[in-house]
Amino acid sequence: MLKIIDQKINMDVLKIFEKTGAIMKGHFKLTSGYHSEYYLQCAKLLQYPDITYKIVDELQGVVGKDVLGKTNTIISPAVGAIVFGYMLAYVSNKKMIFAERKNEKMELRRGFEIQKNERIIIAEDVITTGGSVKEIIEICNERGAQVEAVVSIVDRSEKTDFNVPYHYVIKFEIDKYDPSECPLCKDNLELYYPGSRNILR
Repeated sequence: MLKIIDQKINMDVLKIFEKTGAIMKGHFKLTSGYHSEYYLQCAKLLQYPDITYKIVDELQGVVGKDVLGKTNTIISPAVGAIVFGYMLAYVSNKKMIFAERKNEKMELRRGFEIQKNERIIIAEDVITTGGSVKEIIEICNERGAQVEAVVSIVDRSEKTDFNVPYHYVIKFEIDKYDPSECPLCKDNLELYYPGSRNILR
């Protein structure tokens, strides 16, 4: 089951997700190890700059132009959120950088720097556990920067708290199943791991 819990902008976001193929239906293994009938692939939506621009433009009002006004930099975790972060930076006329995972840990590379007292917004595409965002917050804190807010397209989290304001476009509740109790497995539906072309069984 997929249920909309909340939506922050006036556009029909669910319809946009369906039209762009960003909501995939089938039998999926999630990064957490759980199984689900639905998988959100925001990259499908982000293929379309015109649609992404309209969503981000409305999102400015949710974040608040006062917050955006005092922000210096947008940072995103690589790789899925880079396009979203870049578009938010473009619309709000800010610098944009990204962090990458190396040896299981997020870090700044490619000459990117964060300065003391720099004001930062973290832009993620989908937040489920918020692990990558928390790592970036730690990077910012270590350098004495100020994280003004976290922003995402989709919120799938349950009780994630970043200790800073968190804004999203839409919040979904999607059923997930322990593999041992998965009804999709019992129906012998092919299992896919998104990002791989291989069928797992």
